[in-house]
Amino acid sequence: MFGLAIHGGAGTLPRAEAGGEKELSYRAGLAAALEAGYAVLQARGTGLDAVTRAVMVLEDNPLFNAGRGAVFSLDGHNELDAAIMDGSTLEAGAVCGVTHIRNPIELARTVMEHSEYVMLAGAGAEEFALSRGFSLVPRSYFYTPERWSQLERIRGGDAGLSALTISHVGTVGAVALDADGRLAAATSTGGMTGKRYGRIGDSPIIGAGTYADNRSCAVSATGHGEVFIRAAVAHDICSRMRFGGRTLNEAVREVVLEELPGLRGEGGVIAIDARGEIAMEFNSEGMFRASKREGEKAQVAIYRPD
Repeated sequence: MFGLAIHGGAGTLPRAEAGGEKELSYRAGLAAALEAGYAVLQARGTGLDAVTRAVMVLEDNPLFNAGRGAVFSLDGHNELDAAIMDGSTLEAGAVCGVTHIRNPIELARTVMEHSEYVMLAGAGAEEFALSRGFSLVPRSYFYTPERWSQLERIRGGDAGLSALTISHVGTVGAVALDADGRLAAATSTGGMTGKRYGRIGDSPIIGAGTYADNRSCAVSATGHGEVFIRAAVAHDICSRMRFGGRTLNEAVREVVLEELPGLRGEGGVIAIDARGEIAMEFNSEGMFRASKREGEKAQVAIYRPD
């Protein structure tokens, strides 16, 4: 049994846009990333390769808050974060605050596989990228009119808009179980619209927004990063399975539907366990998500039920 689940962020399109061309575009983007990652698994590739590929496809899609479509910080820049973890070895790599990396998840994996570190930040991460043969892209690569408009609305004090309501819509992630029983997780984000310079959320923090352990499950989270960090969401889910005897669905539901609301944390997670069971749970209005297991049809959804 092998399988893959991906997310494109918690939250949903405004109801006025539901069912329209934009929703169809989001669904197509999710389906394309799922197909790309699943093809790796189908060819007996590794879970790490599958989550890397799926996330890179989402990073290249300007609809999502990662890579090309990353949101802007308050000073008008894009600061990108990403993390990846190998559940078979507990090796992990992460980057945060990078500004010239087209696919941050690729650099996070390079940190994991070609350095003695887990996390590199900002200019240091980009210097390392150059040493490993990466090409830097100009800041203009990340500009999209929609993201800039969101920043201007935040700057203008739009009472109907907050950084939280629009920013975790689009954070991307993937979790996979490969044919050899290895779990992997990956997450990538542009963070929060209008965030303070240097703010880091949960996505690149191992145990908060990203975690994988063959003894339990692989998790990628999306939502209110500060709360997910405080609750160590991804690791908590794994620990509830490993030490508390919970099933995957029990662990995910306890954390997302009980623990997070108690901390006023909105968002969701995708997770897969060593048996190929998949959980995709959220406490927001919806979550952009998709999954496919060996021998089954692909599932793509935004709302609940969908």
